[in-house]
Amino acid sequence: MIPNDTIIALATPSGVGAISVIRLSGEESIDMVASFFQSVRGKDLRKQTSHTLHLGHIVDGTNVLDQVLVSIFKNPYSYTGENVVEISCHGSSYIQQKIIQLFLKNGCRMADNGEFTMRAFLNGKMDLSQAEAVADVIASNSDASHQVAMQQMRGGITNELKELRGQLLDFAALIELELDFSGEDVEFADRTKFRQLVATISSVLKKLIDSFAFGNAMKNGIPVAIIGEPNVGKSTLLNALLNEEKAIVSDIAGTTRDAIEDELIIEGVVFRFIDTAGIRETDDVVESIGIQKAYEKAENAQLVIFLIDSRKFATSKETFLKEIQVIQDRFPNKRLLTIANKTDTLEELQKEEITSSIEGILLLSAKNKIGFDTLLTELTSLVNKGALSNNETVVSNSRHFEALNNALESIQSVQEGIDAEISSDLFAIDIRECLRHLGNITGEYDVDKDILGHIFSNFCIGK
Repeated sequence: MIPNDTIIALATPSGVGAISVIRLSGEESIDMVASFFQSVRGKDLRKQTSHTLHLGHIVDGTNVLDQVLVSIFKNPYSYTGENVVEISCHGSSYIQQKIIQLFLKNGCRMADNGEFTMRAFLNGKMDLSQAEAVADVIASNSDASHQVAMQQMRGGITNELKELRGQLLDFAALIELELDFSGEDVEFADRTKFRQLVATISSVLKKLIDSFAFGNAMKNGIPVAIIGEPNVGKSTLLNALLNEEKAIVSDIAGTTRDAIEDELIIEGVVFRFIDTAGIRETDDVVESIGIQKAYEKAENAQLVIFLIDSRKFATSKETFLKEIQVIQDRFPNKRLLTIANKTDTLEELQKEEITSSIEGILLLSAKNKIGFDTLLTELTSLVNKGALSNNETVVSNSRHFEALNNALESIQSVQEGIDAEISSDLFAIDIRECLRHLGNITGEYDVDKDILGHIFSNFCIGK
C-alpha cells in the first residue's frame, strides 16, 4: 500500500499572504527540487545534509519564478518517513501556482487529502490514532479541544492499551498452543492470571468508553439548551452571553419559533448555547412545533438552563416552586441549572427568600448583566476538566469509541467462557476478535483501504 511516487501540495492556506509553504514528499523529491533550484552560494541540494535550509531561486529555464528558502528532510527523519522538501516562497497565489505547476509537469503528482499524514502512518512514523489526532489538532478551536487532541497525538490511547494488548497476545498464543495439544488435555495458560487480565482489560475499556462523552464534548463543544416560558428572557440571555444581537428580543410572547445557536469559549471550553421557543400551552401550529423542538434540544443537550421570571415568586411562591419541580421531574438525569431572571426588579429580602427556598438557584438580570460572573463560574464548574488536568486518556474519536465497545463485548464473552469452563477453542475466537478491535484503533491490524481513505479524506490537502 505504500506509494513510491512524489507528491506535492500547498501546506499553508491558499490565498495571498506574506509566505507560503509548498511541500513535496517522495524518494525523488530532493532530486526534483534540485533540478529547478539555483542556490545563492552554488550549493547542490543533492549533497546537502538533512534538516538544513538553503536560500536560492526556483527557475523554469531562464525564467526566475521566485526567491525561496528550501528546507530538506531526508528519510527516515522526516514527517512522512520519506525524503521531504518544503519550499517557502512569497505568498502570491500566482507564484504558488507557477511553482506547483512546474513540478506537476516534471513528474510530481498532486497530493490527495491527508496523504502526507497517511504516508507517515504507512511508514511507521505514527500509529493510526496519532494520525487521526493530527486533524483534530488542526481543527482545535479551544484550549480543551487542543489538550484532548494533543494527548491523543502523543499516543495517549496507544499507551493505555499497549501493555494490556501485549499481555493478551501472550495468553492468546498459549491458548492457541493448547489447541495444538488438544488431544493431550494440557493447559499452558494459567487460568487464574488469565481471569485477572481479562478483568483488568474490561475495567480499562469501560473507563475509556465512559470518557467519550466528555472527550466528544471537549472536541465539538458542550451543547447548552436555554428553556423556559415565553418572555422570561431566554433570547436576552443568549444575546448577553454572546455580546451581540443574535436573537430577536420582543415583549410579544412566542417571538422565538425555532432554535437559535451560537458558540462561546469560557475558560478554554466551547459551549454551544441554544435559545429555544418559549414553553407554554398554545393552539398555534408553528409555535407548537417550536416548543416540541425546545424539548428535543433539551433532551440532547449536556447542560440545560431553565430560566424563570423571578417576579413570579412575589406573585405566587407556590406556582414558582411548582414550575421548577416540573422541569426537574422532566429532566431527572440532566445537569440542570435553574436561574431566576429579572432580579433587578426585586427587593433584597425577596432575593434572599428565593435563594433560601430553592437550593442551587442563581439570581440574574440578563438585561443588565447582573450575576453573569456567577453564571460563567457555575457553567465551567459543571464541566469536569479533571481528566485533562491529570493527563488521563480521554477518548474523543467516534471510530475509537465503536472499536472499544466491540472490544469490550468480545472480552466479556471471553470472561463468560472462562467462567463457564468451556473449551479453549471457543473463547479463543473471542480473544482474536478483541485483539482485532484493539488493533484497528492504532492500525496494528490490517486496516481496510476504504477505512483509511475515509479517515484521511477529512484532512486538508497539504497535511
